[in-house]
Amino acid sequence: MNKHSIIFLALDTHKEFNEVAYCEEQRGAQPVHYGRIPSSKVSMKKLIRQFESKYPGATLHVVYEAGPCGYWIYRLITSLGHCCYVVAPSLIPKKPGERIKTDRRDALKLVKLLKSEDLTPIYVPEPEDEAVRDLSRAREAAMKDLKEAKYQLKALLLRNNIRYAGSANWSKKHLRWLTELILPHPAQHIVLQEQLQTIEERIRRLERLDNELTHHVFQWRYYPVVKAIQAMRGVRLLVAVGVVAELGDLHRFDHPRKLMAYLGLVPSEHSSGGKRHLGAITKCGNGRARRLLIEGAHSYRYPANISTDIQLRQEGLPKDIVDIAWKAQLRLCKRYQRMNKKGKHYNLIITAIAREMAAYIWAIAKEVVLTPVNPKLRLSRVPA
Repeated sequence: MNKHSIIFLALDTHKEFNEVAYCEEQRGAQPVHYGRIPSSKVSMKKLIRQFESKYPGATLHVVYEAGPCGYWIYRLITSLGHCCYVVAPSLIPKKPGERIKTDRRDALKLVKLLKSEDLTPIYVPEPEDEAVRDLSRAREAAMKDLKEAKYQLKALLLRNNIRYAGSANWSKKHLRWLTELILPHPAQHIVLQEQLQTIEERIRRLERLDNELTHHVFQWRYYPVVKAIQAMRGVRLLVAVGVVAELGDLHRFDHPRKLMAYLGLVPSEHSSGGKRHLGAITKCGNGRARRLLIEGAHSYRYPANISTDIQLRQEGLPKDIVDIAWKAQLRLCKRYQRMNKKGKHYNLIITAIAREMAAYIWAIAKEVVLTPVNPKLRLSRVPA
């Protein structure tokens, strides 16, 4: 066999096993079902060695679907010198008449689509970037758990017609008032004490995650980008970290419209002939990054202004980045007022502002020069 030939390999990944299928490069070659192997590093290396010995000099092109098993297969195969692609399940072509789904069929279908170049691979983050993203998501989950505990406590007080006379909930004065409460029944008082203890534990958990996130972000290779996009209004540390951690390298988008489409902030379209119909936004891509941008877009409903907080975030940044941030604020504040005067729905206005925020974030990220990742120093997270 020619040493420059290609062997296509598909994996239908699961927690305990992987279903394998392969196909040769020449025209007319049919996909072959290889079998089932354990989902482990040793088994994957053995599989690669078998194909290397069977097809000496050939390059393996491996594909599998993105899922809960992560990217360790991708990192292992690329470290062995072969090509690997991870595809999103939602982007895999599917025939309308398909009603039978098995692991064997999925593997054969994947390898056939890979050979015909009908699959679009997704972006795979570096292990360090994925670690910061996990920490950012853990902090968000902790905040969600804290809010849920507070809602449960307030519901208990509402059912018993107990009202706080002060103005600021969850302040130190409010928490002291909660500790002094005595409910009529001892069982309800136990519930109150348990809920207060849960809130206190979750507050401490959130503080720990905040400290760790701040510590690791300052040592992150994308920190220059995180610092730069904070020059924009509505983008503080948590929003900046979340957006960059979810999107990764923004230089892979050669135009801001592609970033907008990746975030699902562009309108859906169903046009045919002379008719053109635009619907709601597609909501495809990364939902968390889209939500963070929409949260930041609410701040543009006020007139353009450089507040003290924004001025502090812009200290030490290049003038080009500060100018882009000011240009964005002038344009987006005016656009909000213009759309509001036309009677547009508030949610539609905020979505439009978030869409343009993504473009300005892309422009700022293009101004930041990053150090490439050294493969020899890459953090390995491949399980044994």
